[in-house]
Amino acid sequence: MIPNKQLLDEFAQRASRMLAASPAADIEKNFRALVAGWLARLDLVTREDFDIQRELLAKAQAQLRALEARITELEQRRG
Repeated sequence: MIPNKQLLDEFAQRASRMLAASPAADIEKNFRALVAGWLARLDLVTREDFDIQRELLAKAQAQLRALEARITELEQRRG
């Protein structure tokens, strides 16, 4: 999963322009594959996925606080 494909594409295009005069035309393809593989191994997530997980965590924490307060209230009634 590559978080910023546009950045990678722009980088590859710049590298392609630099290598256009070079006899090694397949270097771009190899370089792109190398960078894509490297980024894939970093196990990165998109900003959208990160924001969704952050929202879910905030909701879970709010529910936990509410449950803790309810347990405290019930324990006080019992005791």
